[in-house]
Amino acid sequence: MLSRLKTMFTVADLRGKVLFTVLIIGVFRLGCHVPLPYVDFSAIQQVHDQARLGGAVAFLDLFSGGALTSVAVFALGIMPYITASIIMQLLAVVIPRLEEWQNEGQVGQKKITQWTRYLTVALALMQSTGIIFSLHQGGGFLGTGQLQGIDLIPHFNAPRVLLMVTTLTAGTALIMWLGEVITQRGIGNGMSLIITVSVMSRLPAQGSRVLAQGNPFQFVLVLLMGVGLIVGIIFVESGQRKIPVSFAKRVVGRRMYGGGSTYIPMKVNQSGVIPPIFASSVLYFPAMLATVIPFQWMTDFIQTKLVRGDSMVYISAYAVMIVFFCYFYNAITFNPQQQADIIRKQGGFIPGIRPGPPTERYLARTLNRLTLPGSLFLTAIAVIPLLVFAASKISGFPFGGTSILIIVGVVLETMKQIDSQLMMRNYEGFLR
Repeated sequence: MLSRLKTMFTVADLRGKVLFTVLIIGVFRLGCHVPLPYVDFSAIQQVHDQARLGGAVAFLDLFSGGALTSVAVFALGIMPYITASIIMQLLAVVIPRLEEWQNEGQVGQKKITQWTRYLTVALALMQSTGIIFSLHQGGGFLGTGQLQGIDLIPHFNAPRVLLMVTTLTAGTALIMWLGEVITQRGIGNGMSLIITVSVMSRLPAQGSRVLAQGNPFQFVLVLLMGVGLIVGIIFVESGQRKIPVSFAKRVVGRRMYGGGSTYIPMKVNQSGVIPPIFASSVLYFPAMLATVIPFQWMTDFIQTKLVRGDSMVYISAYAVMIVFFCYFYNAITFNPQQQADIIRKQGGFIPGIRPGPPTERYLARTLNRLTLPGSLFLTAIAVIPLLVFAASKISGFPFGGTSILIIVGVVLETMKQIDSQLMMRNYEGFLR
């Protein structure tokens, strides 16, 4: 492994891409520590001392690399872009124009990307406005409840609110641009790497919290659980169902074309990490609305049940939403009818299955059978650590095993890309 890393840095263009990626990531981490103007950070520390972070808010703080609870310029992180991308994928099912753009190749993808940027800015404006008013009313989203008598934004007025909302929105736009620059000129997927760096930056703090609240034996058990999760994730992420497809031979003049066989790879975890992310985004909206809801009983329910990661209501809702979004996301990203038509038009067929509707029904049945274990796997990865920490009264790692799933998935994909770059230059890669 180390020898491969050394070989990677001997290739000039690949070394330049890696160093450029590291530089952009450094800029991102710097923005996570730049304070937002007009915020009383001594009061922020007081909120941290009195409040307990958990649930959906902790998950979003994870994606911002700690910038959310520190109220930094990059407090919103990359979540508005992720939410906008998911919304655009969902709208492609019901809006014919978006579906046409998806079928137009690179030109259509550019249009979808541009509209995703617009939607990201709109979501960032709404979320930043909610955060600012929540800070003014005691920073309820930072803990288990709204802390009375604490105003995190002294001298609250319209010009200051406008500047702070604009700053948070611009920070999200800058993160989006940094991710696109990494994808174009660096190595790996920029957005995925930014998310991974944000997640990894929170692991030492969460580990120290576990060690402080528990004991060394519990800390070792946490490490062993993490290793077990990594092994399980790698095993399941590598698993796929290969559906064989054969093509008939054609004779044109004196030449024979076609023939041969290939396969359609269908992963066990077809939806990746999207369902936990989307489920946490949905659970985050009640936490933001808690500061403006006029009913105190509803506010108390949200702050005690949907914000805390050790609440059984939150864990149950989180698990149900993950399963739901697994089926929903797979249904909109893999169209059995379209796939069956493509196979038929190319003169192919699945051995033992007639072309047309029988092939469509076979693909749909296979997809549903794979989605069930995939959804249960994602639910177990995300929920089991939450249950363990809730039982042990430890508030560390409130985001469950989703962080490990993100890190392992992105690292594997980045290593594969580096490996392909090395193989182009006749070097043996990482993956042997």
